[in-house]
Amino acid sequence: MDRVKVISNRFFLQGLLLFILLLLATMPLYVQPYLVILLSTVFMYIGITVSWAIFSGPTRYISLASAAFFGVGVYVSAILGQALPLPVVIAIGGLVSFILALFIGLLTLRLRGMYFIIFTFGVSELIRHFLLWWEANIMGTVGRWVFPVDHTTVYYVLLVILVMALFTAHLIRRSKFGLALRSIGEYEEAAAHIGINVTTLKTITFAISAFFMGAAGAIMATRWTYIDPSIAFSPLFSFMPVLMAIFGGIGQLYGPILGAAIFALLEEVLITEFPYYYMLLFGIILIAVILFLPSGLVGLIQKWRRGGLEE
Repeated sequence: MDRVKVISNRFFLQGLLLFILLLLATMPLYVQPYLVILLSTVFMYIGITVSWAIFSGPTRYISLASAAFFGVGVYVSAILGQALPLPVVIAIGGLVSFILALFIGLLTLRLRGMYFIIFTFGVSELIRHFLLWWEANIMGTVGRWVFPVDHTTVYYVLLVILVMALFTAHLIRRSKFGLALRSIGEYEEAAAHIGINVTTLKTITFAISAFFMGAAGAIMATRWTYIDPSIAFSPLFSFMPVLMAIFGGIGQLYGPILGAAIFALLEEVLITEFPYYYMLLFGIILIAVILFLPSGLVGLIQKWRRGGLEE
């Protein structure tokens, strides 16, 4: 009986996911353009947050290099956007970010704790300031124009990137690869002693997560039209995925999705209603979540399902 219930629940979940995907795929046909633009932003944040969680979730290594990978994709689009077809530009943006992450991973993934956090954030800032110096002193001008793409195309490309990131995260979580990553997060020394090549595994996973960030950056650049290092490598793209994942809860795959979606919509509302105070309000909300929901929204949902809210 329990087996039948599990199978029926699985079919229900698969049907629900298919319905949601079809709904999102057809939404640009009957909604206002503003909603298409808003959902594109939500897809971007969810994609970056899920990509961040692919590596940082199971390993518990807090990476602040997201801005570096996202910004590299933005600049690839700015440089190659007029010369190559859009799918090729997006693929190159993801590939360059993948290679950069391999290089960073080989340098930094022997570090742990605060050392790793500070180094990854420093890499993002180093790239940002180097490009500012290069453009101001060598190119003679700061910033670049990007070949624009219509909002519907941006919407669909970001949806495809999001689905690919989610599918990859799901496959990793259910594989021996994901089990090894979780063992690294639980006790890295023990994982190494049982034969897991922890450095190689961490580096490859780090690079896989960077691919989707770079691809998202490459398509988002076409919506912004004009970019410069401060836009492409904004520290917000390093910190927001971490905050969104914590807000949603890292324990389950739907946690980062939920956290990123709510935070992205909340950001839009706060910027519109309180443009001068929205970062302060963000901070208050985050502090409240850490104090009262240490496991994020996932923990709250699990507690509710166990009936713990009545206690």
